[in-house]
Amino acid sequence: MKLQFNADLVHQARAISSIVDIFIGQTPMQSNFTVSAYTGQIGMYDSANGIGNRLELDEDEILENLQEIQLRNGLPQTKALKVGQYDFDVEMETGTGKTYVYLRTIFELHKNYGFSKFIIVVPSIAIKEGVYKSLEITNEHFKGLSLTSCDISHSISPCMKKSS
Repeated sequence: MKLQFNADLVHQARAISSIVDIFIGQTPMQSNFTVSAYTGQIGMYDSANGIGNRLELDEDEILENLQEIQLRNGLPQTKALKVGQYDFDVEMETGTGKTYVYLRTIFELHKNYGFSKFIIVVPSIAIKEGVYKSLEITNEHFKGLSLTSCDISHSISPCMKKSS
């Protein structure tokens, strides 16, 4: 049995765009969705510990984007952000496709801004294994949406860690 995914569910599209739109104004970084040697490209952050995504937006730009997202979703507007502390979430009911939404959001953030490092935190081993399986079964679906041009097993390198 092969699962069918619907890319056009309105509640999922709203959740995905709500995250992606936080970064409107960010300069897109060109890269492959793989772990590769740092090439000094704009949009990546280089440190002694590795290479990560670099945020070019300041607090005012992020706040403006956030307020626009809150307005279109009928939510109270945030008045100010804590400097350097960004904690955003999308709340969805059980059975509405949260796993699909955050996996597709990863691809959309890469497509729109070139972000290539993501951390998924889960509360149990069973859910961790479920996320890994979800990456496998959504492979063809995401390729069909032109969100990735290569096989997910090669383009996403899951690094599973145990909690302390």
